[in-house]
Amino acid sequence: MEGISKNRIKLVQSLSKKKERDERGWFVAEGHKLVNDLLMAYPCVMLFATSDYLSKYRGLINTDQVFEVDKKELNQLSLLCAPQSVIAVFEKLHPVIDKNVISKQLSLMLDTIQDPGNLGTIIRIADWFGIENIICSKDTVDVYNPKVVQATMGAMARVKVHYVELEEFLSSLTDIPVYGTFLEGDDIYACDLNPCGVIVMGNEGNGISPSIEKFINKKLYIPNYPKSRETTESLNVAVATAITCSEFRRRMKM
Repeated sequence: MEGISKNRIKLVQSLSKKKERDERGWFVAEGHKLVNDLLMAYPCVMLFATSDYLSKYRGLINTDQVFEVDKKELNQLSLLCAPQSVIAVFEKLHPVIDKNVISKQLSLMLDTIQDPGNLGTIIRIADWFGIENIICSKDTVDVYNPKVVQATMGAMARVKVHYVELEEFLSSLTDIPVYGTFLEGDDIYACDLNPCGVIVMGNEGNGISPSIEKFINKKLYIPNYPKSRETTESLNVAVATAITCSEFRRRMKM
């Protein structure tokens, strides 16, 4: 095994920037649970780990570029405040959308989600509820942003995230229910829900944009309880996504 160099430290650190990730086609993940999940789904470019990690998980590693590091070196490499036992650099994937598959499944669509934590959490939610595809507007935060990657807790190994022009994509769909969450809509607990379709979730501050709203043929509302009680203005988008996905899946069991 080779020792670590300053150039490699700079390389890993540089991947905190989208420009560098795009140019190299690489991204960073940290922590044994996350890295181990991604090793099953993404080509690994290089991996830096403590002796303890390597003694336990050497069989999972699918790259020859393996570097044993101590805690000091791990701190130099890490993009986190509290580095864990392993840091890996992976190749980005570019999944292709199959509209025939989309028409037969439940999928999520994200309209300008900006917060990395929200996107990472939504990917985890999709994974939990068996949703395999998330379709994002091109101005949604980068799925390979280190904060998004960490927040997915490995769910991005099983959920495909696509970036498209949403209007163009929605225009091409035929006979597929398109749902959206609004402050004014039909009570999600009282209306019919199709097990196949697209659920649109909007921007943290502005909700679903008017250009996308025109494609939505079923507006949903998550009611507060009790209805007469004064409450917060709206739910966090990740929380709203979890409630919505849960209700769709609950109906499938009825």
